[in-house]
Amino acid sequence: MRRREFIGLGVGAAATWPLLAHAQQTPSARRVGVFLYLKEQDSEGVAYVAAFEKQLRALGWIPGGNLQLDYRWTGGEANRIRQYVTELISLKPDAILAAGGSHVGPLQQLTSTVPIIFVQVTDPVGGGFVNSLSKPGRNATGFTVFDFDIGGKWLDLLKQVAPGVTKVAVLRDPTNPSGTGLFGAIQALAPSQRVEAVPVNLRDADGLTRDVSEFANKSNGGLIVLPNSLAIVYRKPIIALAEEHRLPAVYPFRYFVTEGGLIYYGPDPVEQYRLAASYINRVLKGENPASLPVQAPTKFEMVINSKTAKTLGLTIPPNLLTTADEVIE
Repeated sequence: MRRREFIGLGVGAAATWPLLAHAQQTPSARRVGVFLYLKEQDSEGVAYVAAFEKQLRALGWIPGGNLQLDYRWTGGEANRIRQYVTELISLKPDAILAAGGSHVGPLQQLTSTVPIIFVQVTDPVGGGFVNSLSKPGRNATGFTVFDFDIGGKWLDLLKQVAPGVTKVAVLRDPTNPSGTGLFGAIQALAPSQRVEAVPVNLRDADGLTRDVSEFANKSNGGLIVLPNSLAIVYRKPIIALAEEHRLPAVYPFRYFVTEGGLIYYGPDPVEQYRLAASYINRVLKGENPASLPVQAPTKFEMVINSKTAKTLGLTIPPNLLTTADEVIE
């Protein structure tokens, strides 16, 4: 049941977007590359693209008309990143929308001139994508998704819903620099919560099953999933493993919980794609990304799946049920 409304864009009727994305470019059309980490028909990807294209239309840009959109989907496969970076740059786009630091870095290695608008990046300064948040100074700018302090918030929530947890597996992509900072925030708070934080590296499906199952052999375990493209691509097996091994888990995105996870706290990623369309519009009209400040999320939400809590034998504290934006019965 919905606790209170929050700002965001729904998926909408965007079933025709693949056709629009491959429409013939008109002579006067501008060109924008869209570089996403999901699989092409992932429901989350459809929601992101729907929000992005809807806002572009509101700003006067019609995909397949005065705007050509060239989509590339890596689907969590690292070997596709370099191939698609080369393809996108070769198309000579006017701008590129890139999701996640794992895509922004390789793009900047090949171009210092094509404007890049990024979304869902945790630490653009630490990643070397921008000089500073207020004055990016390079060819990239965009929207951060988390700061490192949220790692401590996730650990605190896990202990509130499962006070008996004494060991926490922190599922991260070892190639993602932001994972180090988030894990550090969790590790710093762990002693005060009487918890041991254990890093679990996510590389592929087989390793995920093996490593989580091995961790689950220890008693009183819990799970925190850090935001990265592999975790999103493998979200269904992650949720299934948490249920199989009865691991209370905190997730970085809402759709983990609507698909069966226990609890989510964080910003709405769909909103970032709507905002990114506005930055793409400004770049296409001549503004320099070096002068457009990087923006942080301002609204956060919490969603709890009470059905999953019951399956795990957990009782959600009344204060969390009261403050949650949504409780899934």
